[in-house]
Amino acid sequence: MGKTVRTLAYGSWPSPIDAALAAAHDGHPEYVGFVGDEVWWTEPRPAEAGRRTLVRRHADGREESVLPAPWNVRSRVIEYGGHPWAALPGEDGPLVVFVNFADQRLYRYEPGGEPRPLTPVSDVGLRWAEPRLRPERGEVWCVLEEFTGPGPTDVRRVLAAVPLDGSAARDRDAVRELTDDRSRFVTGARLSPDGRRAAWLAWDHPRMPWDGTELLLADVGPDGTLHGARTVAGGPGESVAQADFTHDGRLLYASDRSGWWNLYLDGDPLCPREEEFGGALWKLGMRWFAPLDSGLIAVVHGRGATALGILDPETGEVVDAAGPWTEFAATLAAHGERVVAVGASPRSAYEVVELDARTGHARVVGAEHDDAVDPAYYPEPQIRTFTGPDGRDIHAHIYPPHHPGRVAPADELPPYVVWAHGGPTSRAPLVLDLEIAYFTSRGIGVAEVDYGGSTGYGRAYRERLREQWGVVDVEDCAAVALALADEGTADRDRLAVRGGSAGGWTAAASLTTTDVYACGTIKYPILDLTGWGTGETHDFESRYLESLIGPLADVPARYTERSPATHADRLHVPFLLLQGLDDVICPPVQCERFLARLGNRPVPHAYLAFEGEGHGFRRAETMVRALEAELSLYAQVFGLHPPGVPTLELKK
Repeated sequence: MGKTVRTLAYGSWPSPIDAALAAAHDGHPEYVGFVGDEVWWTEPRPAEAGRRTLVRRHADGREESVLPAPWNVRSRVIEYGGHPWAALPGEDGPLVVFVNFADQRLYRYEPGGEPRPLTPVSDVGLRWAEPRLRPERGEVWCVLEEFTGPGPTDVRRVLAAVPLDGSAARDRDAVRELTDDRSRFVTGARLSPDGRRAAWLAWDHPRMPWDGTELLLADVGPDGTLHGARTVAGGPGESVAQADFTHDGRLLYASDRSGWWNLYLDGDPLCPREEEFGGALWKLGMRWFAPLDSGLIAVVHGRGATALGILDPETGEVVDAAGPWTEFAATLAAHGERVVAVGASPRSAYEVVELDARTGHARVVGAEHDDAVDPAYYPEPQIRTFTGPDGRDIHAHIYPPHHPGRVAPADELPPYVVWAHGGPTSRAPLVLDLEIAYFTSRGIGVAEVDYGGSTGYGRAYRERLREQWGVVDVEDCAAVALALADEGTADRDRLAVRGGSAGGWTAAASLTTTDVYACGTIKYPILDLTGWGTGETHDFESRYLESLIGPLADVPARYTERSPATHADRLHVPFLLLQGLDDVICPPVQCERFLARLGNRPVPHAYLAFEGEGHGFRRAETMVRALEAELSLYAQVFGLHPPGVPTLELKK
């Protein structure tokens, strides 16, 4: 017999997806790689203080956490991090090198022993990313980020070689620098198959890597030095997102010179398409392609969503892997004709997927999705394109309320929350997210908006946000919200907006400059542009605003006018402000300044600040508190009655 369907008001539906379940499934596998024939990756542990562990899949399919708590395999280079581990097989077990989050030192580890530091403790600050083992030289090559003073922009970055014998743990001078620091930012070097050439990316302020990067090529001398570095692709208006060498030593890279990140082999286009074979380089070591020994190329590609495929460079044809996955993350590795990636779908969370390039067969080999609840409670997304101001397209994912045993009264329209993604040069992936299901299974719709400036739709779409941040993103989110109301999908009087980081900015700007929303949730946001752009954030994004807003020296009034903190007096709807106290990207002072300017105005609100949390919440208890508080805000403002949710106290 089927389930009895009962009629109950939106927002009051009982759901087995509680905040603890959503928190337990937050995060996903990352930084995949092969160690011999084994597949390895990093994986989150929300219940273990939010650490990331290194996971090893043995030949028999058994998964093992390589390092016990509290080891946390995560780099802080450019704050967002980068590939944090490398390993090689050995007769007595693998040799592992990894970055530990707590002290940011490189460690050497062999199973059965204890991790031993390879780099020194530093009062000023040394950080490492993208390690690449070179046992023939007794070294590991990586990116070194070294702070040279007390300020967040007092920093230099170079390619460096660290001895594997541990001598650099006692003596910083034992680290051999491979490049000078003329480039502000560098990625890890990729070596040609014969080891005689190295390629890496570099760029400088005020560019972000999606604005323009240079692809550098150098010769590797017999003594392990790099010489003759020259730029072979890229520039101020061309973003090269990744580079590597093919099996026969040709240079392969992803460039957006055509307006889309496409692949080029020794400068020649391989598969010209209006879709992306690269993306925004937010972390060092992101990979959208991997050359195979056969000459074929594994690719993560698409327009909006992404697929995993095999590209034949001779014909330019791509054959995508069959399977349920609709989204693949920017992490990829190859071994022989085996490819490993991380894929997800609206019905499954991210899992480690292996593709056999010879047969086209794809299967899950790690972090396999397990339905913690009946999948009948999962949301059913709609991929839609809306029309915004000036007739421009706005891409979005719409998640209507969905419950297998509840419907709302026929005369009631549902509340909707517009989600603005972070970045802002990023996008919303089309995957199962139990945070979304937490709301939709209770009768609250969610609209994820890929506003102008988002990735996945070509450079022209990204460029819509140039000097228009706080305008285009706000307009696009509002256009989607109002369109949902106008077509009878959403209740016009019960619209909310929420976002974190750059999405927190968009949420706050929306609340202070429009009357579209009845309330909003603002997470670890940017609220005061002048403060954030003059020393309150980290080096990587310290001049991001020059493209998003304009140079401060040229348009100081624009910084003031666009800032939500300037218009706190216009805020008249309830809001929830969530912040990590250890956040160095969007520091707590941004929230504190905003609240101070709000003053004693009778606007219902709550400010929850969490110790031990940085930019983006990682601890299960934090995520539970934040999610329940958010639902309580909507319940109070929209007149909902979700069962079993603690009431958030709103100050007035």
